[in-house]
Amino acid sequence: MTREQEIYRVTLVGTVANVLLAAFKMAAGIVGHSAAMTADAIHSLSDLLTDFVVLVFVHLGSKPEDLHHKYGHGKYETIATVFIGMLLAFVAVGIGYKAAVSIVFGIGGGSLSAPGMVALWAALVSIVAKELVYRYTIRCARRLNSTVMKANAWHHRSDALSSVGTLLGIGCAILIGNRWTLLDPLASLVVAFFILRVACKLLKQGFGDLLEASLPESVEREILSIVSAFPDVNDPHHLRTRRIGSRYAIELHIRMDGSMSLAQSHARTREIERALRQRYGESTHIALHVEPNK
Repeated sequence: MTREQEIYRVTLVGTVANVLLAAFKMAAGIVGHSAAMTADAIHSLSDLLTDFVVLVFVHLGSKPEDLHHKYGHGKYETIATVFIGMLLAFVAVGIGYKAAVSIVFGIGGGSLSAPGMVALWAALVSIVAKELVYRYTIRCARRLNSTVMKANAWHHRSDALSSVGTLLGIGCAILIGNRWTLLDPLASLVVAFFILRVACKLLKQGFGDLLEASLPESVEREILSIVSAFPDVNDPHHLRTRRIGSRYAIELHIRMDGSMSLAQSHARTREIERALRQRYGESTHIALHVEPNK
């Protein structure tokens, strides 16, 4: 199974889960008169759109290099990550606004409907289901080194977190009594905060990759360590790194004995490239510039 096919399979599993949960939670929110559960259902519906984005952009990003895209099409995955982050932010603002309106209405003396037990059970089911989908997706995303799958996994996790807030709000509103029905929209506001927090993390990573941000310092230190392990290689410097979709790009200057023949120098750089690709993947882009020792 190819990398693209694996991502499709994992995403479709999440899509099925999202369809079933969104329908279940929306019905529970309406029947149970719960603003928090209805907001949770809308969040699950937004997951369906992100699943579609993943399927489309992974297909585009998996295209091979061509005449006009010598570095491939990996940035499509980065664009999808940014899109998912923006969608999450939009959902968070919408849920937060609706919750704030309900809170102001309740504080002003308005009567808010108390949520029913069906909404409480829906929240419990959602927490378990979305956490399982998150763990399945993030495990595959790490194995395939896919940023867009990681973003989608965190979308699943944000849905689970939102259901935790929903569970607390609905549970308190039911158990404590009608005087505390304000806890339901308050829980919805907490949900919005968690969703917005995840959105900001995704946007930071996505825009960082689009702006050619360097790889983490720990990765760069590891790259220098791998290169320095070769006995006839000295002073690795001018290291430049970035991410192209799911793969790394590494550019580095190294020094070798000036008396080495061109064939020997070329053979050594090929060994270095093999070592780096063994660690970071066969599709890693590597450019080594050799200089004579001072």
